[in-house]
Amino acid sequence: MSDGPLAGMRVLDVSTILAGPLCCQILGDYGADVIKVEHPTAGDSMRGHGRSKDGHPLWWKEISRNKRTIGLNLSAPEGAALLLRLAERADVLVENFRPGTLERWGLGPDELHKVNPGLVVARITGFGQTGPYAARAGFGTLAEAMSGFAHLTGAADGPPTLPAFGLADSICGIAASSAVMMALWHRERHGGQGQVVDLSLLEPIMAAVGPSPIVYDQLGVVERRNGNRSINNAPRNTYRTSDGAWVAVSTSAQAIAERVLKLVGHPEVIDEPWFRSGAGRAEHADELDGYVGTWIGARTREEVTRAFTEAGAAVAPIYDARDIVEDPHVRATGMLTVVDDPDLGPMRMHNVMWRMSATPGRIRFTGRGPGADTDTLLIDELGCDPAEIAALRARGVVA
Repeated sequence: MSDGPLAGMRVLDVSTILAGPLCCQILGDYGADVIKVEHPTAGDSMRGHGRSKDGHPLWWKEISRNKRTIGLNLSAPEGAALLLRLAERADVLVENFRPGTLERWGLGPDELHKVNPGLVVARITGFGQTGPYAARAGFGTLAEAMSGFAHLTGAADGPPTLPAFGLADSICGIAASSAVMMALWHRERHGGQGQVVDLSLLEPIMAAVGPSPIVYDQLGVVERRNGNRSINNAPRNTYRTSDGAWVAVSTSAQAIAERVLKLVGHPEVIDEPWFRSGAGRAEHADELDGYVGTWIGARTREEVTRAFTEAGAAVAPIYDARDIVEDPHVRATGMLTVVDDPDLGPMRMHNVMWRMSATPGRIRFTGRGPGADTDTLLIDELGCDPAEIAALRARGVVA
């Protein structure tokens, strides 16, 4: 691949659900040669997540795109030895085993750096490599609970609410791709030495949730759930249109708030002293929601969207998957793209996350079957003896 900014980089993806694989997907999208290492028989449990078509897992087709696959039992000495040989030629290794697991297999950072001092080792766990919770099982749901996200999400009089998707993992995966690139930049600028990146699922989503800790530290205030409203501004909510659809309105900027109230026929409130700040408007959310909700409820989604757009106000329809796929802006800008899959034919999936004018990145192939590239990697590239690999395959060490 010549059009990716990471062309020439090699990444070993030794991770499972979901943050590590997403980090490596991003790196692969922009040109890195990603080698997905899975257990020979169990495989990556990502293969069993989400819906399938004709026996082919659809999420796997996307999360493991641009990744060559190899089956290695890392707990077997022969499998660990083969990973070390792969690591000799790699720039990055991403793993998410519980702390101490790689060390127990003779694959800890010290051993990896003996064979490749420049290797960047990204370790993604629930709670990090140290601290009293380090040994705990870590999943995104736990991070969503402990970060304050669940506490702040949901109706004021309802229970804490968890997302219906891998929010904490996804935020962490994107953060991990940034952390890896920082480590590689340092390596290139400061003598070629690799390092260990210790990243937990908890910290990135804590940052995304916002400044609740500093507010508590300085003011002793514990923020509470407030439904779709915001303590920072109003009107800010979801509103139902006359044709049964929903739209979301945001007025984070003062000028936008003024345009919205003029649009819905209540310019008089703009002159109220409390309307001059987002916090002041939030204290009158019932009144403002009433004005906006009544106006929107008398119009179709198309009418609402057109009127808000013409007024320079901020509104968006609340989409389901069908809406996303059919949206003209999504289609025109290539946010989704069609990729040919050898098993299922053309399939639409998320495109690369950002556009780059000189090195845009692209999807070269979809997620591959277990061990699809084992022989190429071990025999053709590492020069292993075919008979030796066949014997290891018979023993379940490779696949």
